[in-house]
Order: sequence, then C-alpha cells, then structure tokens
Amino acid sequence: MKLFKKKHTRAAPQVILPDRDRGSEMTLPPEAGPLEKELFERLRYAVPVIDAAIMKIIRLTGGFRLVSSDERWQEQLDRFCDTVPVGLTGTSLGCFADAFLDSMLTYGSAVGEIVIDEEGRRIAGLWNGDATSTVVSAGTSPFERRYAVRRQDGSLRQVAHPERILYASLTNGRSLLRGLPAMSSILLRIYQCIGQNYDRAGNVRYAVTYKPQRGASDIASTREHAMQIAREWADGMNSAKYGRVKDFVAVGDVDIKVIGADNKLFDTNVPVRQIMEQIISKLSIPPFLLGLNWSSTERMSSQQADILTSELDYYRRLLSPVLCGIGDAYLCSVGAEAVCSIEWDNINLQDESVLAEARLKSAQAREIELRIEEKTKSE
Repeated sequence: MKLFKKKHTRAAPQVILPDRDRGSEMTLPPEAGPLEKELFERLRYAVPVIDAAIMKIIRLTGGFRLVSSDERWQEQLDRFCDTVPVGLTGTSLGCFADAFLDSMLTYGSAVGEIVIDEEGRRIAGLWNGDATSTVVSAGTSPFERRYAVRRQDGSLRQVAHPERILYASLTNGRSLLRGLPAMSSILLRIYQCIGQNYDRAGNVRYAVTYKPQRGASDIASTREHAMQIAREWADGMNSAKYGRVKDFVAVGDVDIKVIGADNKLFDTNVPVRQIMEQIISKLSIPPFLLGLNWSSTERMSSQQADILTSELDYYRRLLSPVLCGIGDAYLCSVGAEAVCSIEWDNINLQDESVLAEARLKSAQAREIELRIEEKTKSE
C-alpha cells in the first residue's frame, strides 16, 4: 500500500501569439537619421491625413505671376511660364513650384536645376532634384554655395554649374513632418488592433451545438444526426449568397449562438482624436479642411484664417526668390535688361460677406477721416 499518491503534473499553459505582420509596409522605421527620406515617404503613405494636409497647403499657397520690369518682355515671360518643360511629365512654372514646395515640406529642403540647351544659350527646361542626396557646403566666400550629389557608394560628385541650381529650405532645414513618426506609430498600432478585432469578431461566426436526448446510446446515430445538422446549416448559409432564404428546422435540443456576441469592441474615438489633434496642430491645417468634423457648427473664424494666411505667406516668402531667379535667368538668356518680381494671388479664406463688411467699414472710416481733415483745414 502506497502512503503517498503520485501527483499528476499539469501541462504548462502555452501562450499563442496573434498573427501580426511586423514587417508590413504600414510599419515605420524606428528612427530618422539616414533613413529620413524613407521615413517621411512611408509616413505620408501610411497616414492619409498627413498626405492630404501637405496637398492642401500646396493648393492653398495659390497661384502667382511673374512681372517683368520692362513691359516689352512681359508677353514672352508669360509664355515661358506657361510652356516651360518640367521634368519628364510636367509643364509650366506652376508645376515646378508645386513639386518644389512638396519636397520642401516633406524633407525640409528642395533642390531644382535650370537645364540649358546644347548651345548653352536658352533655357531648355526645369528639373526637380532629390533633396536628400544633395549636399550643400560653403564656398570661398561666406555666401557662396557649393553643391554635391551623393552617389550610391557614398562618394560625392561636385556639381559643375552651381549657378544653375535652385535651392531653398525651411527653418534649419527641418521637415514639416519632424516629430510626427512617434504619434503616427501609435495611431497605426491602434488601427492595426481595430483590424485584428474585426477579423476576430467582425465576421459573424456561429456555434451550432447539438445535445443528444437522454437515453440515446447509439453513438453512430448521434454522429449522423450532428453531421446532418451541419450540412443543412451550411446549405442554408450558402444559399444566402444567391439571394435565397432558407429556414433551419431541426429536431431535438439544438442551440445556436453567435461567437463573441457578448464581447464589445473598445471605443477608440478618444485616443484616435487625441493623436489626430497632435498631428493636425503640427501641420497647421484646420480639421474641417481635412474632412474631420469634430463639431457640428465648426467653421473657420477670422483668427484661424489670419493664422493660416500667415503660414501660407511664410511658404510664399521661401518660394519667391527661387521663382524670381528663374524669371531673371530667362530674361537674361533672351538678352533683356530687366528683372522679375512676383505677384501672388489673394488668399481668400473668409466669407465674402465678412470681407464686404470689412471693406465697407474701412471706406466709412476713411470718409470720416477726410471730413475731419477738411474741417480742420477750413478752421
């Protein structure tokens, strides 16, 4: 007789990891550094709000017109701005400005080139370069720039004609997207978890349980009955694909439940909105312009319009010297002793009624001032 019974050891629990693709295209590199170009490109690809905000900024910056100091060359200058080739597919100076600003917002700097024809006299077209592979260094004087292109092996190739290079950058050359990868990685993680939860609970699955009657000892008949229930249930579900509705009728104790019906999905509106607020505040774009209606009566106030206008004026100040430099180069190539200035389209972000009321009040104030001046002179 054994005094102590042998203890049965339980099997250790095993943790089954969910199927998460860590190497998908939606993941972001861990840091910027040398992967900054890939990081920002993938960031715009993975988070549509960021890409939409950049495109909105480019469109809101508006159009422009180069004005020659000599009116005799204005017609040729307008024709050049409308027909100049840009890269392989673009045409017009506006197309070059859009791609130039897109690169400056994404990477923090932008580079272009004035392409000269074979004779070296006229401008053949414009080219938008890769800002991430361009190295800028000081020349013999403090304000002289030298440009070099980094090859794939890491070596540098000096640009033969730096006077043909067009270059501009944001403050300290930092991208507008700087600081967004941390917030965006959290946002992508939330959406990934939402997709996994819908894969598990969103696709409705049923648990059909057949309980044999008491006293039914025939295992074969019970198994046959269960398989018959399974076939009829599958046939009824598949017939719905073709527009046919079939009722399921079974004899005996049959229980049908939806798997996961008692569990609720987490409400992600609050964390997603908090992260989106951080992203939008960095991009300086009103939420409703991106289709985010967080308030039923949301509209752009005069203060918001002024702030957004100042942001767009900042980008215009960066583009103006580059565009005027292209116009001056063209006038010089055709032998004109003239210089260019740029006229930007008005930024209209407020209601027409508000602008009309503001003009009316300004005119009334000016009329009162003139009356006061006339009265003081007469006295």
